[in-house]
Amino acid sequence: MANQMTEMLKGTLEGIVLAILEARPAYGYEITAQLRDEGFADLAEGTVYALLVRIEQRGFVDVEKVPSEKGPPRKVYSLNAAGRAQLDEFWATWTFLAGRIEHLRAAHAGRTGTGTTSTDSGTTQRTTDRTEGDD
Repeated sequence: MANQMTEMLKGTLEGIVLAILEARPAYGYEITAQLRDEGFADLAEGTVYALLVRIEQRGFVDVEKVPSEKGPPRKVYSLNAAGRAQLDEFWATWTFLAGRIEHLRAAHAGRTGTGTTSTDSGTTQRTTDRTEGDD
């Protein structure tokens, strides 16, 4: 499952980072820390920095160098108008895809009598629809 999670995350991480920056400007380490706090514990810090370079090159963020008490200045990223438009497109695409995936999952669950439910801890567990006399 870890490999599948990695592959799915690759396609959504840009939108996730843009959503973080919509809330407030942040530097790379802050973004990585927030992602880890949100449950992306295995995310490599280098992955976030490479993504920040890409979204800066694509013009989705403005960057300000802010002095640091330790070491070189920090690059603080803030979402700009192009980034907001990209984030809006991400959410529209996400909503469409999530709806289609949920439709397929529900259809599959209906055919097989199984499905998944989310637990309070954020994990997913498989469920089986059983009726009396199935034992």
